Amino acid sequence: MIFSSIEFLLFFLPLFLLVYGSIPLKMRNTALFIGSLIFYAMGEWRFLPLLLASVAVNFLLGRSMALPVKQRGARRERLRSARRNKLLLTAAVLGNIGLLALAKWRSASGSAALPLGISFYTFQMLSYLIDVYRGEQKKENSFVRFAAYITMFPQLVSGPIVSYGEVRRELRCRRFNAGTLQEGLKVFTMGLAAKVMLADRIGLLWNEVEVTGFECISTPLAWLGALAFSLKIYFDFYGYSLMAVGLGRMLGFELPENFKDPYMAVTVRDFYRRWHITLGRWFCKYVYIPLGGNRRGEFRTVCNLLAVWLLTALWHGGSGNFLIWGLMIWLLITLERQCEARKLDRLFRRGVFRAIPHFYLWAVIPVTWMCFAITDVSQLQLYLGRMFGAVEGIRVNAADWKNALETYWYLFGAGFIACTPAIARIFRRWKDSPVGMILLAVLFWACVWRLQAAGQNPFLYINF
Repeated sequence: MIFSSIEFLLFFLPLFLLVYGSIPLKMRNTALFIGSLIFYAMGEWRFLPLLLASVAVNFLLGRSMALPVKQRGARRERLRSARRNKLLLTAAVLGNIGLLALAKWRSASGSAALPLGISFYTFQMLSYLIDVYRGEQKKENSFVRFAAYITMFPQLVSGPIVSYGEVRRELRCRRFNAGTLQEGLKVFTMGLAAKVMLADRIGLLWNEVEVTGFECISTPLAWLGALAFSLKIYFDFYGYSLMAVGLGRMLGFELPENFKDPYMAVTVRDFYRRWHITLGRWFCKYVYIPLGGNRRGEFRTVCNLLAVWLLTALWHGGSGNFLIWGLMIWLLITLERQCEARKLDRLFRRGVFRAIPHFYLWAVIPVTWMCFAITDVSQLQLYLGRMFGAVEGIRVNAADWKNALETYWYLFGAGFIACTPAIARIFRRWKDSPVGMILLAVLFWACVWRLQAAGQNPFLYINF
């Protein structure tokens, strides 16, 4: 079951909110935990025991970590406590990462399906355990609170990756009333529209390109297909993240922002500071900074970036195309750093030259997304060859790109506008006005109608 489905919108969510709002505050974590398990089971019941076992084991590992010994003369106790905590954390990291790596490998080899949400809830549990080990967070002694934090259905399947400190207070006391419901529903509706009205519609062009065959498309259509996928993956994941934030607000939680106008960036490095923010934050805090960050010279910094992007690629999948994607991103960021070091980027901050970085970003990002979308490396080579005219086409219709533009021009236009901050500004200004609320209500039911007429499409990041 996904957020953009009739089953969720008209059945699961209303029934859950009815139960959630009618029980005492002290029982709401239990209701959230049970409701999240039902939500997960309706999507992939086979992996529910794995999720429960993972939650239970990591809760016990966190609870077993000893509190710091602060008394004078307790050096032996401090050393014993530190060794025990380090052993527990090592076991947790090896166990969680090993399970995730095994699941990714089996999925890439085709021998088994990837457990739903495992990439996200594994990283969330690791962040909790590492923060407890470092003394940044107190360990959670309530299994229900910990389980509600990990399995919370708004972010269980595809994030955002929420640190424990961001929801610790709300897990103990949170507001749930008509105001939080209304505010959350407005944000949820914007995310639903991004998914149903933009991602699913513009994604049809990419589907047509795949069906036609990469060897039979013209070079302009290859670029249009890459742009279509770039918009599809953005509005698909951005839409999910907005819906997750909206659902969190309905339940009394403030989940973190996961996107910040990434296509308005001017460098690839800036793009990934704005894209999937919580994943980038996780790798920065738990991988990049512990490796030394940028504090040990340029060569070491480049090596640290390489480690981060290789791990990011492996997090997304074990097939070769993801490694190519990660290496491309690392190479582009490294080249951008060299331009900054030589102050070549200053040329593009003046006058008409200021537009050049935006064109650069919109040229390279769609190419990298093809490495993300096409899992067969030989087909990826063929597609990139068609994009740059390096591979000869077969039975190519030279006017295919014109036909595509005639059909999808308005979706490209709407997508490019929605990539800017303009829509968010209009939303913030009008969301509380009567006219704004009427328009949001119409938009919500228009999305429901579209789902009823055209059916639902899964979120892309469910596969990760």
